[in-house]
Amino acid sequence: MKRVVIAGAAGRDFHNFNVAFRGRDDFRVIAFTATQIPDIEGRVYPAALAGEGYPDGIPIVAEEELSELVQREEIDEVVFAYSDVTHEHVMHIGSMVLAAGADYVLLGPRSTELRSSKPVVAICAVRTGSGKSQTTRHVAGLLRQAGKRVAVLRHPMPYGDLTKQAVQRFERYEDLEAADATIEEREEYEPHLAEGNIVFAGIDYAAILERAEQEADVIVWDGGNNDTPFIGPDLHIVVVDPHRPGHELRYHPGEQNLRMADVCVVNKTDTAPPTGVEAVIESIREVNPVAKIVRAASPFQVEEDTHQIEGKRVLAIEDGPTLTHGEMSYGAAVLAAKQGGAAGLVDPRPFAVGSIKETLAKYPHVKELLPAMGYGRKQMEELRETIARSDAELVLIGTPIDLRRVIDLDKPALRVTYKLQEIGEPTLSQALSERGII
Repeated sequence: MKRVVIAGAAGRDFHNFNVAFRGRDDFRVIAFTATQIPDIEGRVYPAALAGEGYPDGIPIVAEEELSELVQREEIDEVVFAYSDVTHEHVMHIGSMVLAAGADYVLLGPRSTELRSSKPVVAICAVRTGSGKSQTTRHVAGLLRQAGKRVAVLRHPMPYGDLTKQAVQRFERYEDLEAADATIEEREEYEPHLAEGNIVFAGIDYAAILERAEQEADVIVWDGGNNDTPFIGPDLHIVVVDPHRPGHELRYHPGEQNLRMADVCVVNKTDTAPPTGVEAVIESIREVNPVAKIVRAASPFQVEEDTHQIEGKRVLAIEDGPTLTHGEMSYGAAVLAAKQGGAAGLVDPRPFAVGSIKETLAKYPHVKELLPAMGYGRKQMEELRETIARSDAELVLIGTPIDLRRVIDLDKPALRVTYKLQEIGEPTLSQALSERGII
């Protein structure tokens, strides 16, 4: 029996266990390791999900303990199972594992993709923050216009009680409240609900898919970070970001997505430099010359008159993961502040408290903007306090959700939203039609 550790970040790792290791007698998973997500280590993947052979569940430990864990537990194999990291990072972990004596493994699509009885459209990306969410909403809208019932299956975000989160279904805002959804979860689910999409998520994606198939004509996979699909797609759409040219070939598993794509959406052509646009198109043509290339923009809109921004000291709040491990240094709120004539952007670092302060110290490229971190109630309160302590005259909310729904702000605030806008041909509608999905 092989003794296994799965290195993850509370998402892909759990899925890989469920589909490739659960119920097998020839492997025993000794532990998960965790990184990227606060407060995941020290928990347990519960027995109710782990299945027979794991009466006490499976411990989740910090990735920093991996080398010692491999040696102490005589681990035979470490499976790398998380996303949005450089190829160099993947092999640094690999070198650590190999030096400790174990084999180092990456599982591919044939081992991890589920199959659906319904057509599946997967929307993925080469980096987090590329514009995957608005692309997913756009595709879901095209499907609804064609008369299709759509079920959106969102990449896992299991930050709470894992047993309760095995299979989740969201149709109304009240469902988010009932699930005590974090800011990160709301950012992905709430915009779908606003447009009439039903969202499924959780941990056990075989059970999630089975339930979604009962309600939908088409399954839309809404990927997380730059991870690959959990469900085998009939049409695989991958978003690339010309603000970060070259990243499409340097990050795991984003390059895998790029090479697997049927359609590549070159997003943000309205704000990216032309050299960035041409660079990512060259990368697509180099590694996946048969992929269709769709050009798109993501124009932003401020909810009220932008003259309210002029002359104000603005605190720009953007999507958390996009700024942190996504490595972006600006987003829609920053662009809106500059276009609206703000007197300046507020540096949140002198005002930050608790885990928000720690996050800003860990990611020094994040300067004159605030990541909307909210992986739990405590962190959401620390985010609120950081905003309150700042000397901003106006808050611009560039997150996918309206933070005012979940945090009481004591300063004037405006929300900045954005949608995908296709430019020219080919189009995503044409790609859906060619595959017989609409």
